[in-house]
Amino acid sequence: MTAPVSESPRSTILPAGLDIPALVLVVIGLLLVYVPEYVELFQTIWRSDEQGHGPIIFAVSGWLLYSQRHALAALPSAPAPISGGLLLLIGGLLFAIGSSQDIWIFSIGSQIWVLAGLALLFKGWKGLRLIWFPLFFMLFMVPLPGALVAAVTAPLKSAVSLVASSLLYGMGFPVGRSGVMLTVGQYQLMVADACAGLNSMFTLEALGMLYMNLMRYTSAARNVTLALALIPIAFCANIGRVMILVLVTYYFGDAAGQGFVHGFAGMVLFMIALALMLLLDKLLNLFFRPQRGVA
Repeated sequence: MTAPVSESPRSTILPAGLDIPALVLVVIGLLLVYVPEYVELFQTIWRSDEQGHGPIIFAVSGWLLYSQRHALAALPSAPAPISGGLLLLIGGLLFAIGSSQDIWIFSIGSQIWVLAGLALLFKGWKGLRLIWFPLFFMLFMVPLPGALVAAVTAPLKSAVSLVASSLLYGMGFPVGRSGVMLTVGQYQLMVADACAGLNSMFTLEALGMLYMNLMRYTSAARNVTLALALIPIAFCANIGRVMILVLVTYYFGDAAGQGFVHGFAGMVLFMIALALMLLLDKLLNLFFRPQRGVA
């Protein structure tokens, strides 16, 4: 007779030895505070093309935190009450100001401080170091101030429009440009914020950060190089998206350019960025040894 195989602790949903009452209280508190904020986000700006990446970042951040539950529970309890309490206080103040004044960057961003404070209160600095990336990744879902987006997006759109129109004109297409307005044949297209703005570059930067975390390279110089290179990669991907939309409109008409293909071009944007990022990653192997940490 064979002995029954014991189930691995990592196969369970909740880690062994978890303080269930404390977890329930923490989860209930977080839900009561932040669920109304997320409901409003889903009903407003997260439905727009410019902020459509928010739910994806939110889901990935939650998955990253969830995947660390066993490692976090296995850490010895070494609370840092002063530091944890300070971070909770900062988070509470940011939430109070943000929710009362409708400042998303404060109300939504406050949860990063709150979660960091809770990690310090329960597990200390080792716990915070364990979940630092999921908390950092949550920054990419925090809605940016409209004034900042407008200030940065305007020159970005102009630069993308200039490069895209110049490349297409050099390829022999009848493309003209006036600001962010492109003329191709008898059609006119305006480069929108979603096509070439700050938010699209922010999303692509998040994609690159997630890739680096999954690859777990130990070289700080390599990670910094790849992170900085994501900015021109995102810019090139935006140029590719605009060029595709211009060519689709030129050959198939305005209805095609503004229909399904317009949404599909967003997927093309990420595919271009991912291809360029993987190519750069391979090139960096020539200068850095691809050493990886333990998952």
